[in-house]
Amino acid sequence: MRKGQKKSILFAALAFVGLGAFAQEEAKSPDFTVVKENPITSIKNQNQAGTCWCYSSLAFIESELLRMGKGEFDFSEMYIVHNTYLDRADKAVRTHGDVSFSQGGSFYDVIYGMETFGLVPEAEMRPGVMYGKELSNHNELSAVSDAVVAAIAKGKHRSLQVDPEGQPLWKKAIEAVHDIYLGERPEKFTYNGKEYTPKSFYESLGLNAADYISLTSYTHHPFYKPFVLEIQDNWRWAQSYNLPIDELLQVFENAIMEGYTIAWGSDVSEAGFTRDGVAVVPADAKSGDLQGSDMARWLKLSEQEKKVTPKPSSEKWCTQEERQRAYDNWETTDDHGMQIYGIAKDQNGTEYYMVKNSWGEAGTYKGLWYVTKAFARYKTMNIVVHKNAIPKDIRKKLNIK
Repeated sequence: MRKGQKKSILFAALAFVGLGAFAQEEAKSPDFTVVKENPITSIKNQNQAGTCWCYSSLAFIESELLRMGKGEFDFSEMYIVHNTYLDRADKAVRTHGDVSFSQGGSFYDVIYGMETFGLVPEAEMRPGVMYGKELSNHNELSAVSDAVVAAIAKGKHRSLQVDPEGQPLWKKAIEAVHDIYLGERPEKFTYNGKEYTPKSFYESLGLNAADYISLTSYTHHPFYKPFVLEIQDNWRWAQSYNLPIDELLQVFENAIMEGYTIAWGSDVSEAGFTRDGVAVVPADAKSGDLQGSDMARWLKLSEQEKKVTPKPSSEKWCTQEERQRAYDNWETTDDHGMQIYGIAKDQNGTEYYMVKNSWGEAGTYKGLWYVTKAFARYKTMNIVVHKNAIPKDIRKKLNIK
C-alpha cells in the first residue's frame, strides 16, 4: 500500500456544482442499520508510518482468533514490520535496486511473517517507544534506511564487504538502524505466566498460514488461476487467485454472512472515499488528477473536493472492463489495507461493507468506514480470506481443497 504516489484517479468531477444528490444540502446523511457484524478488536493508529498492510492484516488475524474461540489478542505490528523491512532490504540489494525498498507491504507479508518469524504481544514491542512516543513516526527511519539500502543496492561496488564469518556488513548496519528506531525484536517473553519464543507463541494459537487465500479480479490473466499481482509492494511475489468480479463479490458476501472477516486492499485516493467515514462511487464520476494516497491524501484535496458529502444517491456500478481499465491506466492503485467485518444498509436500502481502518478514531464513525458495494466492486485490489469463507462451488473452480 503506497504513499506519495502520483496517479490519475476518478471523481475530480465531484468538485463541480453538478453533483446531483451527493451535493444537495437537503439530502439526508446515511442512517445505518447493521445487517451482519462480526467481532473485531480495538481501533489502532498507524500514524506517520506506511504500515497499513500490517495493521489491517493483524486486525484480520485477531478477528480470526475471536472467530475460533481463542480469545482476544493484541499483536505487535512493529515486530512483523521490523522483520519484513529487513527481508525487503535484502531483496532490494539482491536485485541491485530493481525491487524497491519502502515502507509499504502486502497482506502476504503478515501471513508469511507470522509463520516464519512468529508473533509477539503488543506489550513486548510497541510503536514509538524508542523515541518516547506512543505512536509511530517512520519519517526519519525511512530517510536513514532508504539511504543505506540505496547506497548498497545501487552503488558501484565490485563486491560487498563481509565480517570474519562471511556475513555482509551492510546487513548489520540496516538491522542496527531498525533496532534503534523500532526496538530490538524479543527472543523470549512471558505471556499469561508462560514463557514463549515468537515462533512457539504463534504455534500455540492454532493458526495455519496455508488456510489464508488471496483473491483478486482482473482480465489480463486467466480466471480461476493464481497469478502474481503486479504491484510494487508485492515484493515477495505472492500469488492471488483470479475471479470474475461478480464471483469475488460473492466471496465478500459469503465470508461476512458465515462469520468471517476480510483483509481488504483498496484504492482510497478518491474524493468518493470521504473523510466522513463513507465511501461511494457517484454515478456522474469522471477522471482527474490527484497527488497522494492513504491518509496523507486528505492534505491534497481542494477545498471543494473536501466538501463532498456521503449523502445517499445513485451510484456507478462498474463493469469488469471498467475495473480493468482503471487498473491498466493507474486510476486504481494499491493504496491502503483495511479490514471488512460486516454489512449495513442505509435508509434507502443501499448496502455497505463495514470497515475497520487504522487511522485512529478518525471520521464520523470513530475509525470505522461504511463502503458501498459499488465502491468495493470498482476499487478492490485484492482480499485475503480464510479458505472456508469462499463458497464451495468457487473453491472447486479454484481447485482449493
